[in-house]
Amino acid sequence: MSPNPAPPPEATEAGPTGPGAKGWWIYQAPGAAAQRCERLSAQQPPWREFTGTQDPEYAPPGSSDPAWQETRRRGSGYVPDTEEKDAVNTALYLRRPLLVTGKPGVGKSTLAYSVAADLELGPVLHWPITSRSTLRDGLYQYDAIGRLHDANLAHLHAATPTAAPVSRSIAPYLRLGPLGTALLPQERPRVLLIDEIDKSDIDLPGDLLTVFEEGSFEIPELARIAGQEPAVRIGTHDDPEPQVWVERGRVQCRSFPVVVLTSNGERDFPPPFLRRCIRLHMEPPGKERLAQIVRQRLGLDASADDRYRDLVEAFIERRLDGDLATDQLLNAVQLRLGGAWPDPQEREQFLESVLQRLTSTPSA
Repeated sequence: MSPNPAPPPEATEAGPTGPGAKGWWIYQAPGAAAQRCERLSAQQPPWREFTGTQDPEYAPPGSSDPAWQETRRRGSGYVPDTEEKDAVNTALYLRRPLLVTGKPGVGKSTLAYSVAADLELGPVLHWPITSRSTLRDGLYQYDAIGRLHDANLAHLHAATPTAAPVSRSIAPYLRLGPLGTALLPQERPRVLLIDEIDKSDIDLPGDLLTVFEEGSFEIPELARIAGQEPAVRIGTHDDPEPQVWVERGRVQCRSFPVVVLTSNGERDFPPPFLRRCIRLHMEPPGKERLAQIVRQRLGLDASADDRYRDLVEAFIERRLDGDLATDQLLNAVQLRLGGAWPDPQEREQFLESVLQRLTSTPSA
């Protein structure tokens, strides 16, 4: 790779990659996913280069894996608008996390699955955040109690000559978390979804900064035994069975993962954290985009099937008095297509059943 790669093509609405796509896009651009990923790797900022050495014996789950099939199912039906495509591609080029804010149900999490499916980056690594989540939860898990229990059993069996040998290695008790797995050195990045980061303890966003900047972390339990066991094979978030070699307790990425953080806007984040993120605010989809989402998710023909159009209108009207999620509209259309609630006189009862507002809008 040249130390000074050529800049990406200029943005155009009908550029060299096809009608409607901007020439510099990687995500949602025409062409094979492998070729688009190669274009992306040639545009790496010099201040975001990472040097991890790939384990030749390890590979992420393939196309036959159920988790990868689920990622494709969820991501292939997503309909991003131009603003979302621009934000995703900006984050890809700069190797920065994408912080997505918006009301519940607008598709923030699904955007991560769309990126993974479009660029064929394997199953999304999902880290749902709670008020008790810590950085270590995302990096790795260590079953110290299980190891102590097995050590006690080993002492009990030591006096029995016919007892099966018990492994004293630490490896069976360690497993990488979703963030730790995303940071494994690979030629192509994984997609990491850190869901509802605004529910975290106040320290977690700051704790993530160092990991995001360095693209690496240390497992102290392995670093302490590096003299006796310089390389240990442990499990990943994808599979608890030993999958990948970790040398001297250090994990260093090679391609920075595609990190999508979602927030429902329940709290503010510190400026140093925001400075290192590309930010995207998602508004509830309008009429035309809702219709497009319904057609794409349910495989409807725009010209031959209009059984959903009045439901889109009803959805928009009811959304004026309180929040609704797009999947509620999909549920309503699915019921209509399946022949449920056929009586026109029960229409209001039907809408009230499937389009219940998530919040209420106070009266003026």
